[in-house]
Amino acid sequence: MPTVAITVRGHVQGVGFRWALRAEAERVGVTGWVRNRRDGSVEAHVSGAQGEIDEIVAWAHHGPPLARVERVEIAGVRDAEDGTAFEIRASA
Repeated sequence: MPTVAITVRGHVQGVGFRWALRAEAERVGVTGWVRNRRDGSVEAHVSGAQGEIDEIVAWAHHGPPLARVERVEIAGVRDAEDGTAFEIRASA
């Protein structure tokens, strides 16, 4: 199953980005995780069908209403974790 790492930069912490991303991931049906990074970005690993991943990536470009996304970085992940849900992880 395809997996991507998504890093979202801008004003994306303190605006509910992680919770909104989890809700969107559950709506779309992907698995993975999301967390804040110490550098102020939000990082997520998303696994699912390519069309589902594309939906999450498109959503990440704007995020929730209070977010101001400046840049979204996407990278493939070779050794993806198997999961059955989408979780919010502790900051890293």
